[in-house]
Amino acid sequence: MEANRVKKIHDFDQSIWLDFIDRKIMNTGELQKLIDEDGVRGITSNPAIFEKAISSSSDYDEDIKELTGEKESNEELFYAIAIRDIQRAADIFMPVYDEEVKGADGYVSLEVSPLLARDTEGTINQARDLWKQVNRKNVMIKIPGTAEGLPAIRTAISEGININVTLLFGLERYEAVTEAYISGLEARVAAGQPVDNVASVASFFLSRIDVMVDPLLDEKNLEALKGTVAIASAKKAYEIYKRVFGSERFKKLEEKGATPQRLLWASTGTKDPSVRDVKYVEALIGPKTVNTVPYETLLAFRDHGEAEDRLESDLENATQVLDKLKNAGIRLDEITQKLEDDGIEKFNAPYNKLMKAIENQRKQLA
Repeated sequence: MEANRVKKIHDFDQSIWLDFIDRKIMNTGELQKLIDEDGVRGITSNPAIFEKAISSSSDYDEDIKELTGEKESNEELFYAIAIRDIQRAADIFMPVYDEEVKGADGYVSLEVSPLLARDTEGTINQARDLWKQVNRKNVMIKIPGTAEGLPAIRTAISEGININVTLLFGLERYEAVTEAYISGLEARVAAGQPVDNVASVASFFLSRIDVMVDPLLDEKNLEALKGTVAIASAKKAYEIYKRVFGSERFKKLEEKGATPQRLLWASTGTKDPSVRDVKYVEALIGPKTVNTVPYETLLAFRDHGEAEDRLESDLENATQVLDKLKNAGIRLDEITQKLEDDGIEKFNAPYNKLMKAIENQRKQLA
């Protein structure tokens, strides 16, 4: 019998997390099967995923009925429901978290409200509140890597809250995120707190970069570079990761039990139907990283993905790709800022839709 293709990725020291959650996948045992057979080692959620889960099934009706009287706002009601799913998923993943290298994986992510993306204090307060309510050591709170999110990330890490930094597109911002993580750990050490129990990932978004850059390449007669910029950026981000977390500064924290903030490849489903549907998974398999894949992408890789360590191959070409962009007058920093701004809007829209869906169901079930 042929070895499971998804599980084989773990042989190269990369963890596959699932970018999907709903009650059905837990109720039917499908999630446990993905852990056992595909080697899935964590799960991430976002408002769009929850909106789809709550709007497209009756699985949440009883919770909405039960909690409507207790929770005044639709947001409070949503998080009360979401926390139940997150706690349950965290319990399912606890054996992964408790494996020999404790805390390496087994994490479940829950996002702060995307409406707080430009609100540092609001983000800090909600991150604290969600961390306390979920009350699971294998949970990560998702905070966007916006300029306003950076101090929130540092504060949360300094308080021992596991953080999944989301919505990263640019290399400069990614390096600023590593600084927030390390300085947060240093603040813990200075306060006499342990750092061996804090984990974080930095979620670098991929496919959206190519979606925005490719039309510009057509305009500049650089068609040969289409579909290459996101992967080139990811490879350069990995160079930053190795430099930062191989530094003497971090080694001092490592001696106290700290672990590097792993790079997580996000937005890894392909948007272009003309390219291989497992493109962003295959190209970025490499050690000490995570790839969070949509359910459909996981199924596609199980069927025809080829696992091989490719993350550090052809690094010279990755440098050349970014240099050619610069020489053609394409400002990647401006593009990644626009992607961040657009990304916030793209998260806000399903969040607002989610609030409306909960409002409608409250009325129907009243």
